Amino acid sequence: METDPFSEASRTLSGKRGLVVGIANDQSIAYGCARAFRVLGAELALTYYNDKAKPHVEPLAKELGATIFEPLNVLEEGQLEAVFKVIEARWGGLDFVLHSIAFAPKEDLHGRVVDCSRDGFLTAMNVSCHSFIRMAKLAEPLMTRGGTLFTMSYFGAERVVANYNMMGPVKAALEATARYLAAELGPKGIRVHAISPGPLKTRAASGLSHFDDLLNEAAATAPTRSLVGIEDVGIATAYLATDAARLITGNTVYIDGGYHIMG
Repeated sequence: METDPFSEASRTLSGKRGLVVGIANDQSIAYGCARAFRVLGAELALTYYNDKAKPHVEPLAKELGATIFEPLNVLEEGQLEAVFKVIEARWGGLDFVLHSIAFAPKEDLHGRVVDCSRDGFLTAMNVSCHSFIRMAKLAEPLMTRGGTLFTMSYFGAERVVANYNMMGPVKAALEATARYLAAELGPKGIRVHAISPGPLKTRAASGLSHFDDLLNEAAATAPTRSLVGIEDVGIATAYLATDAARLITGNTVYIDGGYHIMG
C-alpha cells in the first residue's frame, strides 16, 4: 500500500534508519544532513575516518543518538563491508545512505587537469565516486522496502570552476553514476540523488586554492545574495528521504541560492 503523500507520516523519517558517511566535524555537510535526518525522526549509523578523527566525531554521534558508530576508510580492505555487516546484524534493513566523502592528492588537485597523475586521478575516482557504487551495491539487499541513496557533488561537475581542477571531472562522473544507479535501482523503489550545494566553509573545501574568492563570488552572484549553510543542505536532503518524495529520483539537486542558474 502506497503512503499518502499528504499524510503527516509521509513527511517524517520516523521508523526509518540511515547510514551517514563523511562527518569530520560540526561544520561538515554530512553533519548538517545527519541533524536534519534526526530531527525528522530517523535512527542513524555514523562512521569516522580513523582513530585520529574519532574524538572529533564521537561527541557528534552521541549528540545525534547514533546507535551504530563504526570506523570507515574506503581505501582499507574490508572496512566498508564490515560497516554494512554491522547494520545488517543490528537493524536487518536500511532506508537511506548519505555518501559525503571525496579526496584527491594535493599535488594533483592543485595542478592543471592535463598534468594530473594517473595514480592521483584513480585515487580520486576510487574514493569520491566508486565508493558510492560500492555503497549502493551493499545497501541494495538491505533496502527491502525501498530507500534513498545520496551523494555530494558540486557545480564544478557541470561548469569549469577556477581552481576546482581535477575534482570537476571526478564529480561529473559521480553525477552520471547517480543517474545510472537511479535507473537500475528504481524498480526496487530505491531512489538516487546527487546533491549539489553551493560553496561552503568546510574542512574539505579548505584544500582548494583561493576558496575565499569562490565564496565571495557565490554570495555576490547568487539570486538570494547569500551563501548556503549546512542546515539548508540538510533539511532539503532529509525531505528527499521521506516518502513524500517517493517519485523524485535521478536528479542533481542544487541547494545554492540559485547560483547555478547565473551566467
